[in-house]
Amino acid sequence: MDTTGYDVEDRFPPLDDYLHLRQASGLTPFSVEAAAIGLKGTLFGVRVVQDDHIVGMGRIIGDGGCFFQVTDIAVLPEHQGKGLGKRIMAALVAYLRDNAPATAYVSLIADVPANRLYAQFGFEETAPRSVGMAMKIAR
Repeated sequence: MDTTGYDVEDRFPPLDDYLHLRQASGLTPFSVEAAAIGLKGTLFGVRVVQDDHIVGMGRIIGDGGCFFQVTDIAVLPEHQGKGLGKRIMAALVAYLRDNAPATAYVSLIADVPANRLYAQFGFEETAPRSVGMAMKIAR
């Protein structure tokens, strides 16, 4: 796949671009307030840029020692299918290999069919030993 013209930068998008990328790529939306707080927990992030426009992103959150989670992998629909997800994941996994202790637990929640992408980078399903669980805070 040709990703000529795209740059993967070791910088995470600013708040407005983050919210736009999540919404446009079909990820669950967050409020501005929640995102502003949450982005402070970014250990490492990348953004994909084409002609000064941010078209993709990915980040790692966690405690920096024991637990790391890959999250917010998003590419604008008109730029999908060009291998950008692979480039994002390659940058994130390179960071983990260089910075995470050997005993660290690295996880992610995979939407289908993106699980196939993550498997290419060594991620495996944990079931039946463990299953992902989630809870939404209702107010």
